[in-house]
Amino acid sequence: MTGDVWFAVLPDGESGSAAARLLRPWATEAVAHHSGRPWLLGSWPDGHVTVGAAGARRLAVIGRCPVTAGELSARAGQVRDLADVERAAQGLTGSFHLLASVDGRVRARGSASGVRRLFHARVGGAVVAAGRADRLAVAAAAATGAGPGVDEELLALHLLASPLPYPLDERCVWRGVQGLRLHDCLLIEADGRARTQRWWSPPEAELPLEQGVPAVREALTAAVRACMADGGTVSSDLSGGLDSTSLCFLAAQEQDRRQPEKARLVTLRWQSLDPDNDDNTWAAHATAMLPGIEHVTPSAHEWPLWYSGLTDLTGSTVPTDEPGPWVRDSARIATMARLMTARGSRLHMMGGGGDELFSALPPHLHDYIRSNPMAAFARIRTHRDSQHWPLWPLLRRLADRRTFAQWLAAWADSLTEPEPPPTAPGRRAPSTGWGMDLRMPSWATPDAVRAAQSLLREAAGTAEALAPRRGQHVALACVQAGGRGVRQLEHVFSRKGLAYAAPYIDDNVLEAALAIRVPERSTPGRYKPVLAAAMDGIVPDSVLCRRSKGEYSVDFHHSLRRNRAALVELFDDSQLARAGLIDTTAIRTSLLGVHPDPSSLRSLSPGLGTEIWLRTRAGSTCPPSPATTQGAL
Repeated sequence: MTGDVWFAVLPDGESGSAAARLLRPWATEAVAHHSGRPWLLGSWPDGHVTVGAAGARRLAVIGRCPVTAGELSARAGQVRDLADVERAAQGLTGSFHLLASVDGRVRARGSASGVRRLFHARVGGAVVAAGRADRLAVAAAAATGAGPGVDEELLALHLLASPLPYPLDERCVWRGVQGLRLHDCLLIEADGRARTQRWWSPPEAELPLEQGVPAVREALTAAVRACMADGGTVSSDLSGGLDSTSLCFLAAQEQDRRQPEKARLVTLRWQSLDPDNDDNTWAAHATAMLPGIEHVTPSAHEWPLWYSGLTDLTGSTVPTDEPGPWVRDSARIATMARLMTARGSRLHMMGGGGDELFSALPPHLHDYIRSNPMAAFARIRTHRDSQHWPLWPLLRRLADRRTFAQWLAAWADSLTEPEPPPTAPGRRAPSTGWGMDLRMPSWATPDAVRAAQSLLREAAGTAEALAPRRGQHVALACVQAGGRGVRQLEHVFSRKGLAYAAPYIDDNVLEAALAIRVPERSTPGRYKPVLAAAMDGIVPDSVLCRRSKGEYSVDFHHSLRRNRAALVELFDDSQLARAGLIDTTAIRTSLLGVHPDPSSLRSLSPGLGTEIWLRTRAGSTCPPSPATTQGAL
């Protein structure tokens, strides 16, 4: 199926029926409560929604989950009230929304990773939940006779980072629509009232590597198995990095196990323009170790550069419900989908999330030096020797004792400050704070800066960290930001007839990896030790021994040079400028300047994504004529 995939969740009452009438013009599918009133409305491909029923109780999973309707019905039979729903769903694998209708009450939640999000809004007299914010925004506005509005203050923050940084990632760019916190579920009563309740908490990071690895291996194997459960052809990135390579070997193992059912793997790798980038060499080596698999390697003229084709908004760019930096890759996404669907692929896997789960980011040193100072100092010395970190700036950062709220407020104050210069070329101390304190781009207007500062300061007044310690908090924040990005990419790929999956951030994998002590996720002299240990015996030792990681500055510079004129032209007629958020002269100067490394234009992709989102959303939220959908319902 190509086209928008979406669903809405309605209460089991008259107010829900009234809301359904506003959503019905878009819908091609419907599922009823036991009462016969509409419970789920939307458009989705076959197999995307699985429903189980036992008397007046309904369970539904929406997304990727290898469970049958019969199995889900048996689980629904275990449910006596909404408090039983998570227990009944225990052991389900994949990436999905979980919904329940029990005796006139509704429970709905997404995934802890952010790949499956929920939004909610009052539509007429009822709170309605949905997997897409734009559909909900239009329905909510239609109930009042108004048009959907965009929160331009929040768009200012999208210039800084898109998806939005925690804790503002819960905010929705559509006025009147709220994003549900990832750890919360939504409880909707029959009369249309709703409240939230926590359903998930991250595990304590207390297991040593040896004890935690078996669960990681089991969870990751199950995640790949969920991708291949329906048989047919599945494709995967094979970049040469350990993350995507591990997925390919797991999928090949599953292909062999499911041979009578004709499961088939196809891999895709694109080659860097940099001859010194050893991803190419390692990808070729992994390919040689996977005989009997079809490997696709596009030539340079087949594989578009970053930022290509962006002036053709009707060609490669797909409207999504929120801005996202993925638009830089629009032409590549279109090419990937074409190459993989031409070979019969129904789903494409990527390795996103592996870095965040299996590498301990520098903030963990702030925790480690307090829990095990001798081991921490030894690790810091090793890192300084290999990465040339300057000592005194690093020590100052390690001595910082600010809480998450204090750090967030300080970040707001520093949005326009220049980043500390390196002590020598290439020598800069890593951040050991609660996250990356990014700066607003030079082309943001004073109004945009003030709006972003206001939002961050407001959040600092009530924000709580995702975990008590910085290392676990940052890992979670990065995983969830990646999950929200994967969510948008899944919408884009679905419009091109290809499902999209990031198995590393399936909730089961997420929990297994986060349960391991943060310092043991990164050991000097070993690359991603948890993942390497989990893949022992599945991925050949000659692949697991890699210690390097590819770097793409050459590709960035070449892509920017080739597409610079088109980017300048695009921003010359800017929607963001009309909204008073960017200075077109300043962005032109930046685009035409000299950029020694990709970080000098770090904010280009979020700003570009927001600009193109504003352009493509026009008309994308208008419903079709009711006559075109009545027959489907």
